[in-house]
Amino acid sequence: MADAIYLGGGGPEQNEAQTLLLNRANRHGIIAGATGTGKTVTLQILAEGFSNEGVPVFCADVKGDLSGLAKSGTETFKLHDAFTSRATKIGFADAYTYHDTPVVFWDVFGKKGHPVRATISEMGPTLLARLMDLTETQEGVLNVAFEYADDEGLLLLDLKDLQKLLIHLGQKEVRDDVSLRYGNVATASLSAIQRSLLGLERDGAEDFFGEPALDLKDLMRTARDGRGIVNILDSTRLINSPKLYSTFLLWLLSELFERLPEVGDPDKPKLVFFFDEAHLLFKDAPKALLSKIEQVVRLIRSKGVCVYFVTQNPRDLPDSVLAQLGNRIQHALRAYTPTERKGVRAASDSFRPNPDFDTEEVITQLGTGEALVSTLDAKSAPNVVQRTLIRPPSSRLGPITDRERAEIMADSPVASTYDEAIDRESAYEILLEKEEEAAREAERLAREEEKAKRELEKKKSRTRSRSRRQTPTEAAVKTATRTFARDFTRYVLRGILGSRKR
Repeated sequence: MADAIYLGGGGPEQNEAQTLLLNRANRHGIIAGATGTGKTVTLQILAEGFSNEGVPVFCADVKGDLSGLAKSGTETFKLHDAFTSRATKIGFADAYTYHDTPVVFWDVFGKKGHPVRATISEMGPTLLARLMDLTETQEGVLNVAFEYADDEGLLLLDLKDLQKLLIHLGQKEVRDDVSLRYGNVATASLSAIQRSLLGLERDGAEDFFGEPALDLKDLMRTARDGRGIVNILDSTRLINSPKLYSTFLLWLLSELFERLPEVGDPDKPKLVFFFDEAHLLFKDAPKALLSKIEQVVRLIRSKGVCVYFVTQNPRDLPDSVLAQLGNRIQHALRAYTPTERKGVRAASDSFRPNPDFDTEEVITQLGTGEALVSTLDAKSAPNVVQRTLIRPPSSRLGPITDRERAEIMADSPVASTYDEAIDRESAYEILLEKEEEAAREAERLAREEEKAKRELEKKKSRTRSRSRRQTPTEAAVKTATRTFARDFTRYVLRGILGSRKR
C-alpha cells in the first residue's frame, strides 16, 4: 500500500510524478474538460488507484465505458503500444501492468446491474419536490402529506403508497380535518402532485422506489484481496431523465452524510464518490436545495467520504462548491466564443500559477490524455499547477460485453439481496383496507336503512288497512242510511211521476 495515487508525469520532460495524497483525497476534487479530452480515462485511473489502496468507489457510468474497469487490459488491445509508450515517457514503465478491478454493477432499472432502490420516505418531500418540479405551495402540501403519514403510521415505500395517500387526502372529510390540523390542503395542489407522479412513472421512477432499499454498507465493501470494490451505476438510460439521475445521486450523498459516523481526518477515504455530468445537479436547483448541497459537500468529508465532480467546465458548479474542491484535474477546453473564453479564464484562475507557462493559454492547447493537475500537499495547500500526461489505465478501455456483465453480476456478493423486489404492507394496503372496510360499513348501513324503510312501509300499510274496516254499528248505520235514502228517493220519484196514491 502506498500513501498516494499516481496520476501521471508532469514538468517540462513529463516525468515528474504527479500524485494525489490519500490523506488529502477527501478534500474533494473536480475533473473537467471538453468532450473527448480524456475525462473518462482520468476517472478510470483514479478509480483503479483508490481500489488498489483498499478504498471503495461509487461512480455513475453515463456512456457505458466505465464497465471496462471489471476486466484487465490486454496486449492485443489496439492502444497497447500507445499506452506502453506513454508509460515509458512518464517514467511509469516498470510499474505499469494490466489488471482488472473488483466491480459491482448497479442499475435503477435492474437491467444492466442489480436494482438499486430507495423508499419514498427515505427520499423525503424536499428531494421529491425537486424531482417533480413542484411549486412552493405544492411542496408545502407534499410536506403535509408526509407529516400526516407519519402521525397515522402509514409507511410510504413506493409510488402507489404516495398516490393512494394523496387520493385519501382528497376526500372532503379527510381534507377538512387535515387542513385544520396541518394547514390548508387544496385539491388543485393534490391534483398537480398526482400529475407529476404520473410523469415520474413514465420516466421509470416506479422501478427506483420500493424495497429492498439500498444498504449503504453494500457500497463500502472490499474484495477478498483487500482491494476496494468499485460500484458502477449504469446510467446509460437513467441520464435520459436528468432530474431523476441528479436527484438520485444527491439522495445518495445525503444518505451518506446523515448515516455515516464522524471519522475526523482519516489516513484515506472511507468511500470515493464520482459525480459525472455534475452540472445536472445544479441546473435550475432552487436556493434552498443549493444550500443543502453546499452543506453536504462541506461537511461530508468529516464522514470519510470524498466527492469528485466530473463536468465539462468548472463554471458549471457554484463558486461556493468550487471553493471546497482542493484537488483539480483540468483537461482541454475550447475557446471559440466569448462565453467559452470566459470559461477558460475562470478555469485558469482557479489554479496556483506556474511561472513556466501561461495557464489560460495551455488549457486550450492540451492534447487528448493531457491535463493541468493541481493537488493538495501535506499541509493542504494547493501545489503549483503542472501540465501532466495522465497515466494509461490497467483495466480495459471501453465497455465490456453483455455476457461478461452477466457473469460478473451472477458472482456478485449482493445478487441475492436486491434482485427480487419486496412489497410489504404499507400505506397503499392500509388505506385500501380502510376504504374496503368503509365500503362494507356503508353497505351494511344501506341494508339496515332499506330494512327499516320496508318495516315502516309495512306499518303504514297495516295502519291504512285498519282504517278501512267498519264496526257492526257503523255497518248498521250505513245500511239504514242507504235503505232510507233509497225508499225516500222512490217516494219522491213516484210523487213527481204521478204514481203516488191519492
